[in-house]
Amino acid sequence: MTHAERLARLRLIRTPHVGPVSWHQLMQRFGSGEAALEALPDLVLRGGAGKARIAPAEIAEREFERVAALGARHIFSDEDDYSPLLREVEGAPPVIVVRGDTAMLHRPCVAIVGARNASAIACRFARQLAADLTGQGVTVVSGLARGVDTAAHIGALGGSTVGVIASGIDIAFPPENAALQEKIASDQLLIAEQPPGTEPLARHFPSRNRIIAGLAHGTVVIEAAPKSGSLITARRAGDYGREVMAVPGSPLDPRAQGCNLLIREGAILIQTVDDVLEAIGPIDRRMVREPGRAFVAAPVAEPADGARRALVDLLGPTPVAVDELVRQSGQDAAAVQLVLLELELAGRVERHAGAKISLL
Repeated sequence: MTHAERLARLRLIRTPHVGPVSWHQLMQRFGSGEAALEALPDLVLRGGAGKARIAPAEIAEREFERVAALGARHIFSDEDDYSPLLREVEGAPPVIVVRGDTAMLHRPCVAIVGARNASAIACRFARQLAADLTGQGVTVVSGLARGVDTAAHIGALGGSTVGVIASGIDIAFPPENAALQEKIASDQLLIAEQPPGTEPLARHFPSRNRIIAGLAHGTVVIEAAPKSGSLITARRAGDYGREVMAVPGSPLDPRAQGCNLLIREGAILIQTVDDVLEAIGPIDRRMVREPGRAFVAAPVAEPADGARRALVDLLGPTPVAVDELVRQSGQDAAAVQLVLLELELAGRVERHAGAKISLL
């Protein structure tokens, strides 16, 4: 990939209103970052906004230089070093910033997540489970948060572990994990989606959680409140078709309620490393259908103005599934996706988990 193309791709994802889903749609439609950048002003205009505010080339160049100075590098989603599992996820990060050995992304991966205020016994179990998994050649993925995440990383240091952070690659959070984060970056693998210098904000953590779930064949939850970020990670894993596993706990401990809820809803009950290995074990090839011909998308016809207005009328502040918009509008799915892309680039709609969208 040429430097000009890498620069264009980075400018595209750093442009306001271009998210991971719209970035991938633009790349699929135009074939390159350079072509997508060239087409962006017209798409924004058709979406009902004025001039497109494309990220300047100087900003992207400085980001490349800053990342290199930190001993890190950018990996785009179609490059070989990118995680093949993460690439399959809808809305996968178009580019990630990494420090360390990306080879561990191509081994079997298991995510271990849980409560920040975890009990001593939960942290001990997380450490032991992580050590046992890495002893079997499995990479342990977690989020470098306090509690269970920290214990899992420490347990896996003798093998392979991946830390996924919600900040820039140069920001340590929580501060007490600065030494652990640096050790993971030096000896293992550290991943960030945000540009260098980005402080961890509340909205960044759900994005971080989707990466953790997307990198792994399965996610193990060890202590979690019913509305915690760990359960968000587990539900994302389920949405991605990955295994969801949970360690049961006492009904009297509020920190165990989330795990017990997951088990009641069908998550795999985990007591030993053998339970995890069995859950993520290989599928018998006799049960897998051989792939057929590759799907080739047909060219998308430009929707008429009336069709665009009709689709906008179906949108509101409550998120609605894109499939439902296709059904109710009676329009071709590709045409609906094109109109939604134009509206998103114009800043008129917002995408939500579960392939839902709402009007801003």
